[in-house]
Amino acid sequence: MEKLEQIKEYAKELNLNHLRINADKIIEEADLKDYSYQDILIKILKNEIELKDKKAYERRLKYAGFPVIKNIEDFDLNFQRSITQKQINRLLEMEWIDRIYNLIFLGPPGVGKTHLAISLGYKAVELGYKVSFVTMDNLMHSLKTQEISRKSKGKMNRILSSSLVIIDELGYLPISREEANLFFQLISTLHEQASIIITSNKGLEDWTELLGDPALTTAVLDRITYRCELFNMTGKSYRLEHRKSLF
Repeated sequence: MEKLEQIKEYAKELNLNHLRINADKIIEEADLKDYSYQDILIKILKNEIELKDKKAYERRLKYAGFPVIKNIEDFDLNFQRSITQKQINRLLEMEWIDRIYNLIFLGPPGVGKTHLAISLGYKAVELGYKVSFVTMDNLMHSLKTQEISRKSKGKMNRILSSSLVIIDELGYLPISREEANLFFQLISTLHEQASIIITSNKGLEDWTELLGDPALTTAVLDRITYRCELFNMTGKSYRLEHRKSLF
């Protein structure tokens, strides 16, 4: 019993959390199955790696800030035909993140823009990429308050350290000249540092009205579309077509 407690104490010192919690079970299983010393060591190390990977994934998922989890398998390609299975398969390879490409999903509400953005971000998290999701409205709030709010500062630090930044719902709410300038500064900082996904109900030709300055709009689009895949998504709202009722 004394040796078992010593093993747990050493495991705690070395941050071998799986061994610390399960030392007695590991020893019991090793005796029962007559493991060799090498087999025991391999099992201990494998369990530690799996636990560390699980915790790292959980941290990435938490910091990503997804409002809900969306899976790409649930996206209805028969309803939304503006993107193909071949294109989705290519995006799921995540080569575009490694090459720092951006994605823009344009279209009216309900055509699947946010579903695609979240599901691609979720898959990126699973594959080990650091992802940040934020709506345009919340992004503006964080940009404007980061100097006085620890929460906003933390959010911006996570965004700036991400491999993929998802900006959802650009164009749904009006923005001021100050906010447009802050948005430009962020895009300039992220340019060639991280991939960006933007969803918007406004066509690119309408972004000048949104941002309020032709020169600034040109500069923003120049950086976003330098390496970019653009998806114009059309059709009816999936939510309206599949509306659920209590009766």
